[in-house]
Amino acid sequence: MPVLVVVGAQWGDEGKGAMVDMLAQEADIVVRFQGGANAGHTVIYRGQPLALHLIPAGITHEHTVCVLGNGVVIDPKALLEEMEKLRSLGIHVSPDRLKISDRAHLTLPYHRILDAAREMAGSRLRLGTTRRGVGPTYVDKVDRVGVRVGDLQHPERLREKLQINFEHKRAFFNALPPEERPDFNAILDEILSYAEVLRPYIADTVTWLNQQADAGKRILLEGAQGTGLDVDFGTYPFVTSSNTTAGGACTGSGLPPTKITEVLGITKAYTTRVGEGPFPTELQGSLAVHLREKGREYGATTGRPRRCGWFDAVLVRYAVMVNGCTALALTKLDVLSGYPEVKVCVAYRFRGDTLTTFPAEVCVLGEVEPVYETLPGWDEPLSHCRSWSQLPSHAQRFVERVRELVGTPIAMVSVGPEREAVLSVPNAPNLW
Repeated sequence: MPVLVVVGAQWGDEGKGAMVDMLAQEADIVVRFQGGANAGHTVIYRGQPLALHLIPAGITHEHTVCVLGNGVVIDPKALLEEMEKLRSLGIHVSPDRLKISDRAHLTLPYHRILDAAREMAGSRLRLGTTRRGVGPTYVDKVDRVGVRVGDLQHPERLREKLQINFEHKRAFFNALPPEERPDFNAILDEILSYAEVLRPYIADTVTWLNQQADAGKRILLEGAQGTGLDVDFGTYPFVTSSNTTAGGACTGSGLPPTKITEVLGITKAYTTRVGEGPFPTELQGSLAVHLREKGREYGATTGRPRRCGWFDAVLVRYAVMVNGCTALALTKLDVLSGYPEVKVCVAYRFRGDTLTTFPAEVCVLGEVEPVYETLPGWDEPLSHCRSWSQLPSHAQRFVERVRELVGTPIAMVSVGPEREAVLSVPNAPNLW
């Protein structure tokens, strides 16, 4: 009964999609357990990059069943567009390959309006969201006025819930210019049209997943974003609106903690962040631009340039702890080729004190200075390497030092986006 959780160990964009794509070759089921269309996983399909925003990265493997769990918030318009895009590439998307939890919540047009209004309200409220309506959808979920996927099967209940939503938000809608106010009947008609297409995909995925786990199926649970963006454990309030950590895999899928067998954390060989919020190892100037361009650090969903910096062992060590990572995968090691030296943040300095743990307060994190350890770099390109022994000794030493600092085994290292560019590390744990 192997159940493997894959989570981001930084601020997202660690390369989870490529790792899930590779691990899915041996999985029966791949489950997305949180987030919405604000996230994106990029995989290589037939030699070309393919950006996925809602559908799990296992969809390119014909033998896998993909599940959108109850913890995901689903924009039906974005989902249908993604399904059509996959079909245009010859990827089979049907109810026997894609199941959508009847407990998942729907992101509706007015959620995007609410999201954009907040981001445009001024710098004191701006969080750097993608304006895809994800946060307001989770607000409705917690406020117990949300519209769920299961409601698509009951038109009258759907109408009633939508009416409650409009009444709940009437003051906000009335504050908008008349031409920008959402129209109840137009939105209802739009959702009903989506319902006709999506009904065959709706399922009690909680019961089904537990049955499959009990039957011994290999299940891969795929997270979006990263630990630093977890609503409880991240750099609050500069976080996403869901639990991106391994605990969220249970609440977002319905599989209990006792059925989780391994947790794989994904981390880059350096650090990136998108949006607002503190970033202790962030680089500035030409060095930041060079790292961004070399690593092609632009968002899969929005195209936004990512902020870039050196590897932060304090952050990753914290991620290992709160996720219970049994192993790590280190991605984009090839991007560090050509630097005469590379740096690793081993601690923070704050007002004369040395911090070795990740602080909860962003006011502290925004003021800390990174304490760096400098390691020798390597000139050799790594993209041709297909085994650990082919890596330069300094690259191997970098990986070993990261393992020492974060306190957990490193199972895999990637030196490129292709599946064959993922190298096994000697004496690494067996994930499956």
